[in-house]
Amino acid sequence: MEPTVTYRTFEAEGDLDALMDLVDKELSEPYSIFTYRYFVCGWPQLCFLAVERDDGGKEHCVGALVCKADLHKQQHMRGYVAMLVVERRLRKRGIAKELVNLGIQRMVEEGCREIVLEAEVTNQAALNLYSKFGFIRDKRLHRYYLTGTDAYRLKLSL
Repeated sequence: MEPTVTYRTFEAEGDLDALMDLVDKELSEPYSIFTYRYFVCGWPQLCFLAVERDDGGKEHCVGALVCKADLHKQQHMRGYVAMLVVERRLRKRGIAKELVNLGIQRMVEEGCREIVLEAEVTNQAALNLYSKFGFIRDKRLHRYYLTGTDAYRLKLSL
């Protein structure tokens, strides 16, 4: 039977452990506890989790989108996508698409006029996903990641 995935915003300290475990397992870039806390404490309404429930009702985090929204150059609100991750076994099932959609909707509600993010130049799946939402490549960032990999800065004007 196909697992049922539901979506919700970050709610409590227990969510932080689940988020960190998922990111550590699935993403190549390491993050410190301070990075996680910066986002989830500052913008919990912009941090989304995709969760499965087991037969006993216990949640398991299978996807996450971590964002923020703040004033850019003292001119307008700008959203930022810091992390998008989905468990490998559940990729290509629309979970990332739904998380990004939820994030964009909420950033629009927060008054953002644009959204930016970085994606590895080699991560074709992410680049394809974001292009479907209208993100464009704004610039190439050389050796952006700790691995030495370049990134694209992507931007969505709202």
